[in-house]
Amino acid sequence: MDSISADLLVTMATGAAGEAGRQLWAALSGLVRRRPAEGEAPEQATGEAELVSLAEAPHDVARARALSEVLGVRAEQDPWFLAELTRWHERARGLETGQGDTSNTISGGTQHGPVLQGRDFSGITFNDPGPRCR
Repeated sequence: MDSISADLLVTMATGAAGEAGRQLWAALSGLVRRRPAEGEAPEQATGEAELVSLAEAPHDVARARALSEVLGVRAEQDPWFLAELTRWHERARGLETGQGDTSNTISGGTQHGPVLQGRDFSGITFNDPGPRCR
């Protein structure tokens, strides 16, 4: 399994990835906090302290790297954790930002309506009247 990038962990911890990132952060938190079943060998490194540390300072890349490293160690020790972390990482890769170029151009004429320029948008709705009030 590829190591989990510190940038991806910071993106989720800061909330920059929106609702999808929040859900993935919650899933990672649950995975890290899972305790071995009776009869399984306890893990030497759980990652819980590093997870809490990053949650307390979500922009701290050094804390994100520490979490990434301990997740890698735990994955080496526990085949079940490796499988679950790999499955989680596949889902989370869709959130990685900062990869690829963006070029936005509007030229000629007059635009009527919304124009968005940027990259990695999510949760955008046009022409939605929102909840009805009575």
